[in-house]
Amino acid sequence: QVRMVESGGGYVQPGGSLRLSCLASGRNFSNYNMAWFRQAPGKEREFVAGINYMTVGVYYTASVKGRFTISRDNTKNEVYLQMNRLRPEDTAVYYCAVDSRPKGDGTWVETIGFLETWGQGTLVTVSS
Repeated sequence: QVRMVESGGGYVQPGGSLRLSCLASGRNFSNYNMAWFRQAPGKEREFVAGINYMTVGVYYTASVKGRFTISRDNTKNEVYLQMNRLRPEDTAVYYCAVDSRPKGDGTWVETIGFLETWGQGTLVTVSS
């Protein structure tokens, strides 16, 4: 059974940084694209960043490009999200996600439809 545990959230002032981690278990995640989503209060869940199973292809939503960096360590079954220059609008619960397809192919726009979240998320609050 797939299990994903997110951590690293917290309270930070605008302009600050946080590093989120996601520990995944239940399958060999080195064969799966991984990603982060977030859900702000009163809003729908949105895609934030993705990294393919080969670790060489990354994709970011426009609002975080240049500020956030996604990475992964396949030896540890972990995926990370380094968040810099945080803004109040980044406040949300952040969830890691995994592609339902092993070695999923296609564009990230297509891949987003196959991503599944399994954890409880970690809350990030950006406020002065």
